[in-house]
Formats: sequence, C-alpha cells, structure tokens
Amino acid sequence: MRPRKWPVVGVLLAVLWLFVRGVALDPASILGEFLIGLAFGLPVAFAFRRFYTERTALGRNLRALPYAGVYVALFLKELLTANIDVAYRVLAPSMPLEPGVVVVPLRVETDAAITTIANSITLTPGTLTMDYDEETNVLYVHGITGRNREAVVEPIRAWEDYALVIFDEERKPGDPVPEVPVPGRGGRADGGPEVGRDDSEQPTGGESDGE
Repeated sequence: MRPRKWPVVGVLLAVLWLFVRGVALDPASILGEFLIGLAFGLPVAFAFRRFYTERTALGRNLRALPYAGVYVALFLKELLTANIDVAYRVLAPSMPLEPGVVVVPLRVETDAAITTIANSITLTPGTLTMDYDEETNVLYVHGITGRNREAVVEPIRAWEDYALVIFDEERKPGDPVPEVPVPGRGGRADGGPEVGRDDSEQPTGGESDGE
C-alpha cells in the first residue's frame, strides 16, 4: 500500500500540533486541537508536496513505529543520565574533565538518518557534533569524556541500530562498522585514538621563539 505522502505528512503535522499546544488529557480537547492541526497541517503539506516523494510505503512506516518509539526512549534515557553526569562534574571538581574529539564512522547513509543521529548527539549534554565528512561518512564528535571513546560511541551505536530500521537503510542492526581511514588525523576512524596530534608529533630541538 503506497498512498500519497502529503496527507500522511499533514496528519503528522496535526499530531505535532497537539504537542506544541500542550492540550489537556481530555478527549474533547484532544479531538478539537487535532482537527485544528489538520486544518493547518494538510494545506501546508499539500503546498510543499514537491519537496518529498509523491508516495509513501505506509505499511513499512507503520512497522517502523515501534523502533521509533524505542529510539525516543533510548534518547530520553541518555538525555537524563547525561544531564545528571554533567551536573555532577560541575558540582564535584574531583570528577575529571577530559575533553576530546572522537571520529565516529556511520552505518546509516541517508540524509534523514545522519541528521537525526547528529542532532541527538548535539542535544545530549556533554557531546557535540562538530562536523560530518560526506566522503568517508563519519561524524566528528566532541565530548567532555572524549578520551574515553567507548563512553561517547556506545549510545550512538544504540541509536544507530534503530535508525537503520526506521529509515530503511541498506545495512541492518548488528552489521559491522565500516573501517574508515582518516589521513593525518592520528588513527583510524573505527577505533583509533582521539583526533589531534599526540605528544610525539610536537616539534623538538629548539625553542618556539627560534632561540
């Protein structure tokens, strides 16, 4: 079943309207605001229909909904724990801050999936998506615990497993992460050391002022 996509987008905008309005948990209020959302969402979706595909695989999208729900749950869990962790590090000076940049190769390849994961990283306290390399399909992620690579990568891999299903990617959950060399960055993207020069690359044999 492949219905036109713009009505589906219109319904999704109506659902989004419910969250924006913050309606009371009353059937009459929810129905009224949902109809208002449809009144605005359907014309908007129709006006911008040229910007997305004409048809949508509704059945596949419905099957992906549980995975989307788990993705949101995992993100909220990580958001909560990251907030607590960052707050504790601020209030407890003894907790180490070891910022660094981690190179994260991706298995997802579509723009929507990459954007979703990159935004999830940035929205989580303590991590920030700095850049995306389209040629090698890797993200550069800054973290306050960047020297502990596994702590940064672990939640990203969990999100990516569900994103592979949600966005109907070629790779599947459990597939190996591609090994992507990063020239001049101090190691491989799939598990090498953090980005940046190490101490062995520092100039030797003289003072920095030329003496």
